[in-house]
Amino acid sequence: MQEKTHLKSLDWNELQDFTKQAGQKAFRSKQLYQWMHKQLVCSFDEMTNLSKDFREALKKDCILCSAKTVKQQISSDGTNKFLMELSDGNHIESVLMKYKHGNSVCISTQAGCRMGCRFCASTVGGLIRSLQPSELLDQVYEIQRITGERVSNVILMGIGEPLDNYENVMKFIRMLSDEHGLNISQRNITLSTCGLVKQMERLAEEALTITLAVSLHAPNDIIRREMMPVANQYPIQEIMESCRNYIRKTNRRVTFEYSMVEGKNDSPKEAGELSSLLKGMNCHVNLIPLNPVEGRLGQRSKRNHIEVFKKILEKNHINVTIRREMGRDIDAACGQLRNKQREAANGRII
Repeated sequence: MQEKTHLKSLDWNELQDFTKQAGQKAFRSKQLYQWMHKQLVCSFDEMTNLSKDFREALKKDCILCSAKTVKQQISSDGTNKFLMELSDGNHIESVLMKYKHGNSVCISTQAGCRMGCRFCASTVGGLIRSLQPSELLDQVYEIQRITGERVSNVILMGIGEPLDNYENVMKFIRMLSDEHGLNISQRNITLSTCGLVKQMERLAEEALTITLAVSLHAPNDIIRREMMPVANQYPIQEIMESCRNYIRKTNRRVTFEYSMVEGKNDSPKEAGELSSLLKGMNCHVNLIPLNPVEGRLGQRSKRNHIEVFKKILEKNHINVTIRREMGRDIDAACGQLRNKQREAANGRII
């Protein structure tokens, strides 16, 4: 049985080839692209300016919408968390965060994750598979459809490691920022990685204007290896050199994500080490009060410890902020909602 085509995974040029091979006139590709990427329809029957025969052929051979919301949680602060089911039955999470400057959506890039970070719920159960460009786009489109509100910022920081799904993620970024689609500026797209150096080197050559965020979480290899297994493959100094190379090639500032874990990485000593590590670099540090996850590493740092840590970085001329906490009352930590769904499916009491 022939596998169905994920129609939204075809970029502008590929869709033109697709419609030509289907025996359709050239202008049909533009109509089809606009229905998918501007009108955000989820049914071929809504594509009223396409012939009935063409629509029936598309229904038979193609998948139009590949991510459907099965559960939505709304926080008291306005944050929305979505559990979405993919066409093969796997589940992922996406989050809508509302700010004065616009709506930001944090999306997943994989079903599961194989990076194994000890404080993260996303890695529980390991990696099932990577997502296709259509499944990345549909997270954004689904949220726009449900809320009726424009998404202006997209963050690849949900379940999975984006650079472990390199080709699909690069295609997604270009399609999301394409003038024929939502046309979201690449400057409003953030990609987060735990530090896959080889892929970071490739990313620096892509001529993109996105923001690179590196999940650092420690100022030295000893602490980082305890928190993140990937540190056994890529030492901090290699990551720093890759970041400096990225800054040189793109002229873009790098963000360092730093989850604050009580008694693990939050002392003045570690703040001083981090300041020395980042000295002179065009960067920004985002201090993250840890969302504790049952069975995972550590508890969140005390607020006064985070404030002291921040002041030490500022004293050393490091640009730093403390991430605003959002959605703590709705399974805020990435992967928590998906894990509850998996446990329920396996017959466990949750």
